[in-house]
Formats: sequence, structure tokens, C-alpha cells
Amino acid sequence: MAQRDSDMRKKPNILITGTPGTGKTTTASALAEATQFRHINIGDLVKEKNLHDGWDDQFDSYIINEDLVCDELEDIMEEGGNIVDYHGCDFFPERWFDQVVVLQTDNSVLYDRLSKRGYSETKISNNMECEIFQVLLEEAKESYPEGIVVALRSDAIDDITNNIATLTHWLTTWQTVP
Repeated sequence: MAQRDSDMRKKPNILITGTPGTGKTTTASALAEATQFRHINIGDLVKEKNLHDGWDDQFDSYIINEDLVCDELEDIMEEGGNIVDYHGCDFFPERWFDQVVVLQTDNSVLYDRLSKRGYSETKISNNMECEIFQVLLEEAKESYPEGIVVALRSDAIDDITNNIATLTHWLTTWQTVP
């Protein structure tokens, strides 16, 4: 049996995923600050490094090139100590992550957040449906081992504070399996 990357890393990697507007970047940034881990915002990385195949006018976003993103991150992820922030998760190699966090937000809160961002009604509707049907939670459960996927509420500042405390505790107690 092949040795998992996590057996060789000195620090774990976390993926924070969820529907746009659930607080991924806020949570990942605060967690990185609290733990001195590297925060990798995939959306920013795609823009900075041109890891996309153009612009999607319908969804008002870049069409990311998943292969280019994975190639860009391979060495960094092997080192460990990363908090990756992105709304999708099924294209990342399973071996990269030791914890996959799916942030979830009440629909009324999510609607307000997306409206304040200036999202079009189509984009808001699409994201609301994703949240209602728990698309990203299901995607995470299908893509990663059951024991590493956790769903956390992210409706208010108190939720984010509690999530950071929970994840900081997990990070400080993480160790490789002998």
C-alpha cells in the first residue's frame, strides 16, 4: 500500500470549502493568522498566475484550469501547513488534505451576503440552490474519506470565532499516523 502524503508531512493541510458567501476566505484568513499556516485562496491564485481558460460571462467568473491549479500547488501541498480556500473541492487530489471543512450558512444570511457583493439574480439563485441542496457537502463526502469531512455553521461572527477555535485545536493536536 502506498504511503499517504500526510504520513510524511510535518504539518497538516486543510481545505475550507462551501458555497460562495459562506465565509471561506474570512475563516481561512483568520485561521492562518492564528496558526501561522499559509492561506491559499484559489480564486486569487488563478487570477495572479493566469491559471484559467478565460472568462465566463454567465457566472461572472474565471473558468479555472484545474490541471494548472493542481500543478501549481503540488510542491506546496507536499510541504504541509496550508489552508486552501475554494468553493469547489472534487478536483484536488485526496492525498493533499487531512481535514475538509464545508462551511454552511442559513439561506437568508447567504442571500444578504451575496446581494451585498452585487451578484446578479442568476448568480444568487444558482448559489442559493447549491446551499439548499448541500451540493458542496455532498461533493466533499464523495471526494474525501468520511472521517476528514466536517460541516460547520457560518452564519455570524460567533460561528466564525468558534470555528477558528475548533480548527486551531484540531491543528495543534494533529499528528501523522505512525
